[in-house]
This record gives sequence, C-alpha cells and structure tokens, in this order.
Amino acid sequence: MIRYVTRRLIQMVFLFLVFLTVTWFLLYILPGDSVALKYAGNPNIPPQAREVAMERLGLDKPVLIQFRDYMFNFFQGDLGVSFNQYPRPVVDIIAERLPRTLVLFLAALVTYYWAGFVAGKYLAWRRGNRGEMLITVSGVGLYSMFLPFFALMLIWLFSVQLGLLPLSKFLDPEQWRDAPFMANQVFMRLFWVTLAGGIAMFGASFFALRTRSRRLERGLKWGGFVLAAVWILFYWWGTESGQAMRVYAGDIGFHMILPVLTLTLIAFAGVMLLTRSSMLETLREDYILTARAKGLPEGMVRDRHAARTALLPVVTSLVLAVATVIDGGVITEAVFSWPGMGEILISSVLSEDIPVAVGAFSFIGIMALVGHFVVDVLYGLLDPRIRVTEHG
Repeated sequence: MIRYVTRRLIQMVFLFLVFLTVTWFLLYILPGDSVALKYAGNPNIPPQAREVAMERLGLDKPVLIQFRDYMFNFFQGDLGVSFNQYPRPVVDIIAERLPRTLVLFLAALVTYYWAGFVAGKYLAWRRGNRGEMLITVSGVGLYSMFLPFFALMLIWLFSVQLGLLPLSKFLDPEQWRDAPFMANQVFMRLFWVTLAGGIAMFGASFFALRTRSRRLERGLKWGGFVLAAVWILFYWWGTESGQAMRVYAGDIGFHMILPVLTLTLIAFAGVMLLTRSSMLETLREDYILTARAKGLPEGMVRDRHAARTALLPVVTSLVLAVATVIDGGVITEAVFSWPGMGEILISSVLSEDIPVAVGAFSFIGIMALVGHFVVDVLYGLLDPRIRVTEHG
C-alpha cells in the first residue's frame, strides 16, 4: 500500500506540472494585450506608462523567461500580482473568494448527494411501487431544466412574489454596516464548524457499516447526527466567539437558502439515478441472495450489503464533484450575484489577467488530482474485494 501511495503521489506531481504548463501557455497566447486593455480607455495616461507597466509586470521579457520565473515563484508560494488589481497579490484574491465558494457549493453538494443517495436506494429496493415513477419522472424533469431559467423562476417566486428569501448577493449590507467582523472571517468560521460536524457524522456512519449489530449500527448513525447537531448548536450558542458571529452567520446562511435549493433540485436526480442503477445491479449479486437466504432482516440486507457496494460509484462522483467545486459554477454565481471563484475565473480570462486565471486553475488542478487519489483509497476501504497488488 505504501508503494502504491508513493507511486500515485509521484504521478500526481508530474501531471500537475504538465497541467500548469499547458494552462499557462494557453492563457498567455490569448489574443490581445492586458496592459493595453487596462489603459486604452484612459486618454490621460501617457504612452510611456504602458512601457513602465510592462516592465513592472514582467511582460517585457521573452515568453520562456516569464514562464521560468512564474514556475520558480509558484513553488515558493508566490502566484504573482493581479494585472487588473495591481499590486494586489493573487493569493489574497483567491483567499478572499475561495471561502465563499466552498461554503455555498459544499453545502449544496452534501444536500443533493444525501437526498439523491437516499432516494435512489429506496427506489431500487422498492422497484415497481407507485411512487417510483413519480419520483423518477420529477427528478429527471428537474435535472433536464436549464439552470439559469430555473434559478430565475425560483428567484421570481420566493423573492419577488412571496418575499420570503433574499433576491441576490451573499449578505445584507444594512446589517453588516457596523459589523466587527469581515465577511470572510464569518465564512471561514462557518466552513470549519460545519466541516467538524460533517466529519463526526461521516465517521459515525463509517464505523456503523463495520458493525455486525443492527441496533449498534442505528445507534452509531443517530449518535453521529446528534453529536454533529449538538456541536453546531453549542458553538453558535455556547461559545463567546460563536455568539458574537451568530447573527452574521445567520444572515449568510439565509442568503444561501435559495442557491442551495436551486442546485439541490437540479442536481439530486443525477445522483438518484446513479444510485438506483448501481443498487439494481448489486441486488443481482450472489452474496445478496445468500444474505436473504440466511434470513437476515431486509433493512440489514439493504443497508449493510447492497447499499454499501452500490455506494462506490456514488462516492467516486461525490469526490470528483468536491474536487472541482472550487470553480464555483460560473452560471450559478452569476445568476445569484455570488462573488466567488467562478466569477473571478471568467473575469480574469476575459480581461487577460493571466496570474489570477492561472492561480485559480491551478487550485482546480490540485483539487482534481487529490480527488482522484482519495477515490482510489476510499474504494479500498469501502469494497473489501479491491486490493492493491504489488508488482516487482
């Protein structure tokens, strides 16, 4: 296993170097001139300013020299400075936008993957009942919807007509006018508190699958849920820092309801159909028939034998979705005016802000590679039939 992990890490480093090189050159050869675009509309700037800007940004050097300097600085943690927000470092821009995207899209991912897995599991187990067709058709119908149109319809219904949810943005400026915290401080606190609760639930569910007692399995699952809920409530109501941030965290959470609801309704059908298909295939396996022949309870056969194996493609899909969550979904962030990674990706490419664009894409590449690695490890943990075979 150690040799396998080492080999995979070496492959990841090599692939990332190739990805970063290709990304940098593809963005560099885009037509246009970022300095000219920045200053062309201002007649008060003399022509000499363009040469000075080129020199300060390092754009007066040959392409290969620029690439060498960028790679050298990149692996020292320096991603350069933004062309459009000079002299602001790229790391600062990403650090500002990343928490907003992580909190929004990870919340949506957890919600629609949980809903999709539960629905798909029961649809496969209760195949042929009256509700199967209704749920399947409804899910596929939502999955086929055009995201911007569906999002605008939900905004029109819940925000414009009913006035129940905020129209857009990620906070209420009036409420934050005299706030003692920066928005990103609250985002990061939301992320870490919720992540700790999620780890507790995942850990309890993982150990529940390893038990032989149905009662202990249920106890662990409910115990993990209760532990996560108690932790979250204790932090926001029982700690001094949590109480100070609670109102502002609640405002951010209130603004997240509509985009999370939109993404959940659109995306959960894909997970549901994937789970249902995997579950139906698993139910044909011989070990499922053996488990039933032993007289095991239906719930144990479904959850401990069938669902555990059917979870493999769902886990793959989930981890890879988490790996690419950093791009933020350009369309979703544009519709809901959510200033995250998706917005700076499109704006930096259009304005030829090469350091910001390469920095954002490099994070996507890193998370995608890590996601694939995590998938390989989780497969070995979830399916005992999968083992690493050493050669040589």
